[in-house]
Amino acid sequence: MKRIMLTPSILNADFSNLKAAIAHIEDVSDAVHLDVMDGNFVPNLTFGPLVVRAIRSLTRLPLDVHLMIAQPMEFIQDFRDAGADWISFHAEVTRHIGEVAGAIRKCGARAGVALSPQTPAERLRGYTDLLDFALVMTVMPGFGGQRIIPEALEKVSAIKAISAEEGREIPVQVDGGIKADNLDMVVEAGADIVVVGSSIYADPEPAAAARRTRSRLDELASGRELAGGVSLDYNQGN
Repeated sequence: MKRIMLTPSILNADFSNLKAAIAHIEDVSDAVHLDVMDGNFVPNLTFGPLVVRAIRSLTRLPLDVHLMIAQPMEFIQDFRDAGADWISFHAEVTRHIGEVAGAIRKCGARAGVALSPQTPAERLRGYTDLLDFALVMTVMPGFGGQRIIPEALEKVSAIKAISAEEGREIPVQVDGGIKADNLDMVVEAGADIVVVGSSIYADPEPAAAARRTRSRLDELASGRELAGGVSLDYNQGN
């Protein structure tokens, strides 16, 4: 069975007690997903490297930092120094995907490109050799708690087809509006890494919600062979 990775987003967690927020998910998660927003590329403002550094001190889990910011090149090293293991940036903010991805890899992190719902999978063509993963957004970036856009899931198979044509097999992460009632649909679309946020932290018992999500992913994985047998390892450096 190929494990489907679970990377909970703490965007909707209680930031007054991050230690407890991390503890709720630590035993069942493969990484902690951190949504960084700058109030520019997206209309919301969250946190920067200082908070990432604080979270780094609270867990041994890899930190999966999703940069929803207009100038990722200016902050890559800062986030890496703060403890980021995987760093993704948005294709919509640059005409130089290869340059940004290369900078992420050069500093020792895994590089990913995120695609907003309106951005086609073709945007990644020619760059898959520089990527360690792709991130498909199934909501508009900027806020947690939105409803999933099912049509965006079509990009998962499209990205895998493009990467296969280019001789690569990169895992695809899916993020946005994922809950118990649509988890099956996300896995059926081919997701290798699943970001779940508000449905865990809005639950009266977040730890139990995280365990249920992990259990369901394992059940779904047992009935599905991941396309290409993609190897996923957050702890392996470049």
